[in-house]
Amino acid sequence: MLKLKKLLLGVMLLSSAWGISAETVDINSATVDQLSKSLNGIGKSKAEAIVQDREKNGKFKSVDDLTRVKGIGAATVEKNRDKITV
Repeated sequence: MLKLKKLLLGVMLLSSAWGISAETVDINSATVDQLSKSLNGIGKSKAEAIVQDREKNGKFKSVDDLTRVKGIGAATVEKNRDKITV
């Protein structure tokens, strides 16, 4: 019985951790902190560049528009595609 409880607890922890990583971030409203913590390969300076680009050029119309930000290429967009919304 104890082994079953441990197994169930482990499954619950894993599924909740997966749920956290599957959250999306809206690149049209996210803060620098939210962008840098949620997206792979996006540190504080690139997150700041995203926010500055958004303020200067308007909202992103698609996830692929993120490549208009200097230092963010198609590979970065692809590895984060499932985490980004507009």
